[in-house]
Amino acid sequence: MTTITTIRRCRRDDMADLIKTAIALTSTSLSVGKPASQIIRELKTMEQLIARIVANVGLEPDVAEKAVGMILGFLQREADDAAVARMIEAIPGGPELVAEFNGEGSGGLLSAIGGGVMALGQQLMGAGLGMGEISGVARETIAFAKEHAGADVVDQVVASVPGLSQFV
Repeated sequence: MTTITTIRRCRRDDMADLIKTAIALTSTSLSVGKPASQIIRELKTMEQLIARIVANVGLEPDVAEKAVGMILGFLQREADDAAVARMIEAIPGGPELVAEFNGEGSGGLLSAIGGGVMALGQQLMGAGLGMGEISGVARETIAFAKEHAGADVVDQVVASVPGLSQFV
């Protein structure tokens, strides 16, 4: 388990303890190869996305985090390679979230019936999300990505995945 994962597992409503934990790591060589100050900034930014999803969609923080990771992982596998790489790198904490949840729920029957947006929907439903929640998480994630990577890059990602534009 990476340091960022350990920090992210702290209770989300207790930001003071999260920051104290991260500050304590500033002199430590982190397993993710980043200074603790950068991890603090990334967590704060990713926490903002998760908080938006919790507030606007009504999911629990852990479920929201998993859903965002699954969506970003799906995009990494299915979208235009160059555009999605720029998008994920531009989202602070995005690469780590993809690494944690990429491929979760994939394979098996879903691979047998095909991939694409419908398979992602099945994966997210398997994680306990309803259709309205899936749509809400997707919209929030895409809006957040546009704030960090720019609309042109994100629009290129969305356009490169058949059928995705109707859900975001």
